[in-house]
Amino acid sequence: MTIEHLIENVSVNKSFGGWQKQYSHQSKILNCTMRFAIYLPPQVSNGEKVPVLYWLSGLTCSDENFMQKAGAQRIAAELGMAIVAPDTSPRGEGVADDEGYDLGQGAGFYVNATQAPWNRHYQMYDYVVNELPAIIEAAFEVSDQRAISGHSMGGHGALTIAMLNPERYSSMSAFSPVCNPVQAPWGKKAFTTYLGKDKADWRNHDASELMRKATAFIPAKVAQGGADNFLVEQLKPETLVAAAKDNGYPLELTIHEGYDHSYYFISSFIEEHLRFHAEHFTQ
Repeated sequence: MTIEHLIENVSVNKSFGGWQKQYSHQSKILNCTMRFAIYLPPQVSNGEKVPVLYWLSGLTCSDENFMQKAGAQRIAAELGMAIVAPDTSPRGEGVADDEGYDLGQGAGFYVNATQAPWNRHYQMYDYVVNELPAIIEAAFEVSDQRAISGHSMGGHGALTIAMLNPERYSSMSAFSPVCNPVQAPWGKKAFTTYLGKDKADWRNHDASELMRKATAFIPAKVAQGGADNFLVEQLKPETLVAAAKDNGYPLELTIHEGYDHSYYFISSFIEEHLRFHAEHFTQ
């Protein structure tokens, strides 16, 4: 059976000469049915294999938020870039959950859970790094050139996944990332629940910790809203800046005054980020 038969098309919409599609599939890694969205630019209709930007969304989001709100398709069509947005966690009946918005379904934090009952389904790190790209590269007209980006919890995921797998990504970027989750309430709650109490395990998924000790450098671009109400308590971009400075890491971090944590912010600067990734695809 081919990979095309293992994914089921949920929706199709034409957009800027390309196609916005949504698929479901049975994930072997997550032990549940998963959904992802993909934008395929018009170049694929000519048989051209295009590079892929993987987008990781934030708390309470799904595979739909970025595709519907960021306004990325127009620029992706111009640049000849596919965009893939997975869901933010395993979902479904029998999948562990929590009443809080910042834990459980919709809040996978892009780590591999080691603690029961979460470890049965919550293996989002392996899903994003291995299973999903294998599906995308087998089923669609895309190359093996990859970049990764995300927002908030997904910004944390994008930065940490890229730095843990520098050979897999040509560039990384983030909007409003959780830069130092070992010191942030969201991170402490999620990491304690999914990874246990050993903080050494936490540091392996902390962007600031990883940037400080990285030996392989990937071009990095981070956008942060100056009026973000999560800025001080949860996001802590100053820790990422300090880590980059300590290690000479090529980080471009910009504080955009007046902007908040919403998709109004993302849509205002997404073009800069797509062009950043396109520049590094061509190198």
